[in-house]
Amino acid sequence: MPNETTPASRAGRTPRAGVGVETGRSGVALRRLGLALAAALATAFFAPQLVKAQGVGLDIGTVVPPVEVEDLDGNKVQLGDYIEAGKLTLLEFWATWCENCEALQPQLDQIHEEHGDQVNIVAVAVAVAQSQRRVRRHVEEHMAGYPYLWDGSGAAVRAYNAATTSIVMLVDGEGKVVYAGVGRDQDLVGEVQRQLGTLP
Repeated sequence: MPNETTPASRAGRTPRAGVGVETGRSGVALRRLGLALAAALATAFFAPQLVKAQGVGLDIGTVVPPVEVEDLDGNKVQLGDYIEAGKLTLLEFWATWCENCEALQPQLDQIHEEHGDQVNIVAVAVAVAQSQRRVRRHVEEHMAGYPYLWDGSGAAVRAYNAATTSIVMLVDGEGKVVYAGVGRDQDLVGEVQRQLGTLP
């Protein structure tokens, strides 16, 4: 049989038994382990930032930013004008096609009926897959009894970190966020009562 040659033998050195292929494999394994450790450390370091980035709404305690939207007649208005000093305000980012918003509607109706003198409700209609005209028609048909505003430019969505619909924020009388949540399972009635100090 012809003698097998290795890089070591071609260089005039005698290879040691068990070295060569095994050393190469060990090196690859060590490099992979190093990469895995680096990834784990990076995940541990950046996890809080990732969790925060995936959150919805503004952080609790944040003063709500000024932002221009429109009423349903196309007039420019400031969203902050609907947040009264000394009064709780409920802001919902909403769409006619949003099933979660529809599921939350009975709670909004209850809050409006039972606490309308203490709580302002404002629906901010997002400009996604709906028109201002469609929103106006919906409001005329359902007569919610509180204002709907139109965020045609997406300015409010960006300013309030509202990346989806059914995001609800409660703002206190000083203009600070005291609650932020998303989805149909929110206990809005309970949260409003807690903020008002009337929770049974």
